[in-house]
Parts: sequence; C-alpha cells; structure tokens
Amino acid sequence: MPEIIVYSKSYCPYCQAAKALLTRKGAVFTEIDVTTDPEGQRAMAKKANGRSTVPQIFIGGQHIGGSDDLHALDARGGLDPLLKA
Repeated sequence: MPEIIVYSKSYCPYCQAAKALLTRKGAVFTEIDVTTDPEGQRAMAKKANGRSTVPQIFIGGQHIGGSDDLHALDARGGLDPLLKA
C-alpha cells in the first residue's frame, strides 16, 4: 500500500469524513494535525499547490485534494486502484 498522508484539523468534519472513508477501505495513513501549527499549514499549502483548506490528502506522493475530491475519486472507482498500487 502506498504512503497516505492526511493533513487535518481536530475540529474539521470534512477531515473526519475523509479519514473515515480511508479507514473503511482498510488504508493505513499518517495524519498531520495542523490545528495549532501555522507553519505546518503553510508547508501543507505549498505541497498542495496553494490549497490551504483541510483536509489535504496525498496518496503515494500524488495530491488527491480534499474530502470531496477523495469521495468523488472513490465514486468513480479510482480510489481502490490507488490504494492497491
């Protein structure tokens, strides 16, 4: 399974939804909580091509986007192949 990184904030419902989907898929991921880390959020935004909202999700080094992007990828059938790569 590729490395999965989820940048999140503790109070974010979209973060919870994205992590729940990954958990249902059996994916192991690293969560980077930027709730009180402005430098971490700036680094995340740089890595995410300027997107500063959370969550920002990366699978195998590929930027997936936020929770809506992750769920749309799953609905199109594209998430499972990425998780199995």
